Amino acid sequence: MPLATARRTGLVDQVIEQLKASVAAGEWPVGAKIPTEPELVEALGVGRNTVREAVRALAHSGILEVRQGDGTYVRATSEVSGALRRLCGEELREVLQVRRCLEVEGARLAATARTERDLAELRELLDRRDAYQAANQHEEFARADTEFHVAVVRSSHNRVLTELYRGLTEMVLASVATTSAEPQPVEEIRHRGLLDAIAAGDVELAAREAGGFLDELLGKLPAHDC
Repeated sequence: MPLATARRTGLVDQVIEQLKASVAAGEWPVGAKIPTEPELVEALGVGRNTVREAVRALAHSGILEVRQGDGTYVRATSEVSGALRRLCGEELREVLQVRRCLEVEGARLAATARTERDLAELRELLDRRDAYQAANQHEEFARADTEFHVAVVRSSHNRVLTELYRGLTEMVLASVATTSAEPQPVEEIRHRGLLDAIAAGDVELAAREAGGFLDELLGKLPAHDC
C-alpha cells in the first residue's frame, strides 16, 4: 500500500496515521525494518523533522523501535500490543497501585452517586468486554475493559477524580493489556460483583470488589523486573 502524500495541516498526526496504517495492513510486519528517513520524506512529501517526530511518537507508543546506527523496526502492530511488550516490573506495579487508589474511591462514590443511565452504560460496557474476551479479541477486550473502569469512576460524579483518572487512561490501558494476556476468571467475577454492588448502593462492597482483583494482580507480580 503506497503512502499518500500528506496534506499540509496536522502533518505529524497525518504521518503517524499513515505509518500506523502501513503496519496494521501488514506492509511492514513485526520485526521488519521500515524505509529510511529520506525514503519516507520523499514518499510522504513532508520535511525531515515531521517524519522524525512521527517516528519518535510511534516509538514512544511501542509500535516502532529505533535502533541507533541500524534503522527503525516494527515492534508491535498497535499501541495495545506495544503495551503488552513494554509495561512490566516495577512500572506495572506502580500503575496498578495508583489504579487501586483511584478506582476504590471511584467505586465507593459511584455506589451512592450513580444514576440509572450510568448503570445502563456500565452493563453495556461489561457485556461488550465479556463478549470480546469470549471471542479471544484481545485488543478489543483491553479497550472495553478500560472503558468500563473509566465509566465506573465517571459514575462517581466527582469531576476532579474523573479528570485525574482520565489522564491515566493510556497507562490503565497498558496495564489491562499486560495483565489480561491470560484469562482471569476471578477478575471476571469481581467485575460483575463490582457492578452489582454499585447498582445495590453498597458502598463497602463496591470498594472491596474494586480493590480485590487489583490486589490479586499485584500479588501475582514477580519480585523482580522483567
